[in-house]
Amino acid sequence: MKKIGLIGGITWQSTQLYYQYLNEGVAKALGENHSCRCLIESVDFADISTKQANDQWDVLNGDLTEISVRLEQAGAEVLLICANTMHLCADAIKEKISIPLLHIAEVCGEAITKKGSKKVLLLGTKYTMELDFYKDILKNQYGIEVVVPSGEDRKVVHNVIYTELAKGIISEKSKKQYLEIIKKSEAEGVEAVILGCTEIPLLIQQEDCGIPVIDTTAIHAKAAVEFAISELI
Repeated sequence: MKKIGLIGGITWQSTQLYYQYLNEGVAKALGENHSCRCLIESVDFADISTKQANDQWDVLNGDLTEISVRLEQAGAEVLLICANTMHLCADAIKEKISIPLLHIAEVCGEAITKKGSKKVLLLGTKYTMELDFYKDILKNQYGIEVVVPSGEDRKVVHNVIYTELAKGIISEKSKKQYLEIIKKSEAEGVEAVILGCTEIPLLIQQEDCGIPVIDTTAIHAKAAVEFAISELI
């Protein structure tokens, strides 16, 4: 079994989901006594979020690259960034490591393609929704049309992530707001919704929605399991 390296703590709420899904996935594939071989370096989210807010992406590139190199040196054979937004650092990281980085947007594109959806709603932090790094991969590599909520709705989505979900706060009011945003886009022809922040699955699940839900936390972990055990099955 290959050893998975995880950059976690972005936030720890979703990192614990990754750890759960990785171990459950390995046990399901190989037998109930099996568990995932992994390394986790968990960051201080306060530091990360401050640098995000100050547009210090070059500094963050350096920070995450250093972590990635340490994980590889410690024996990781594949790398996961346990956050959608921080894939803004993916290109910088790839230049300094020799192990594969499983890009969450590419895993997302594969999942959407399998569902046959052509037009999707992207929910996430303001950085994921407003910058092009994520949308461009889906558009250019998979031919998927990506839409985002209106400006006011983007503020709602972003604020709920940072003020509630990052702290493990699950609010019925916020869930209702998210579902209203999804329904608006569904009425405009959106065929699926990407939970493009790894904390959003704490709030929204498939049973809440009338269109397919792309849970990026779950599919990212699943892809890592498949990679890790590919030589064993």
